[in-house]
Amino acid sequence: MAAVDWKLPAERLGSDAPDALKARRAAVASRPAEPLTTGTSLSETMLGGIRCLVVTPDRPTLRILYFHGGGYRLGAPEGWTGFASRLAVACGAEMIVADYRLAPEHPFPAALHDAAAVRGALDGTFPLVIAGDSAGGGLAAALCVAAHAAGQEQAAGLVLLSPMLDLLATDPTYAQRAESDRFFSRETMLECAALYLQGHPPEDPLASPGRADPAAFPPTLLLAGGAEVMLGESLALTDRLARAGRSVSLHVAADMQHVWPMLFSDLPETPAAVAIIAAFLGSLR
Repeated sequence: MAAVDWKLPAERLGSDAPDALKARRAAVASRPAEPLTTGTSLSETMLGGIRCLVVTPDRPTLRILYFHGGGYRLGAPEGWTGFASRLAVACGAEMIVADYRLAPEHPFPAALHDAAAVRGALDGTFPLVIAGDSAGGGLAAALCVAAHAAGQEQAAGLVLLSPMLDLLATDPTYAQRAESDRFFSRETMLECAALYLQGHPPEDPLASPGRADPAAFPPTLLLAGGAEVMLGESLALTDRLARAGRSVSLHVAADMQHVWPMLFSDLPETPAAVAIIAAFLGSLR
């Protein structure tokens, strides 16, 4: 495959992670992983020099490049393989979960360089969908923005779960949902942004893709919980894309928390959300 000039900002030196963050990473890594759904297999590969875990169902017809959440500062693909296997079966998709570098050791734009490297290494065997949750949703959207700026073909679709789209965190829902969100707050968001950006302007659409040119977005599905502080960012992007004539769908689940389809597999709202994702992807084929 010919090399792609992604025209990304140069990588920068980072800083050591605080001890508290290292402890959180270790705690997250020690949690038992959700079992794989029957009918899927798990493998590990290197794509563009980036370690990826691949969850494959029987006879896939679609490929999803997925970026995990964690505020750009924690998380690893191992914690997402169970969720990826549920999506793989429901959507008939090969799921590639990328192990992108984390801040503060690797600040913006390291994660985006890794995302672009993985995408650049993929062949055209299946139609490609980009997806992610929380910070990984922001990274997925930023990858589409970067691909558009580099003159690359758009992905077939984009799926964002509770995405982190604006690192300024100015939407009114940060205050309106402060009491109902069990996992996130504006203060947490700004802490994540500071570790990730390390002085880079948060207004940059490659860091805050909710501010990007709508033309950069392929057909897009957003899912957000009605109880989460980041709800407004999904509402705002949906509005911007719709007003620009882009294809966009939004699913808001009342009273649901941040990234509920991944975190709460036993809730009735979760299979409903997975079915919505599967229907959206089916419409792209």
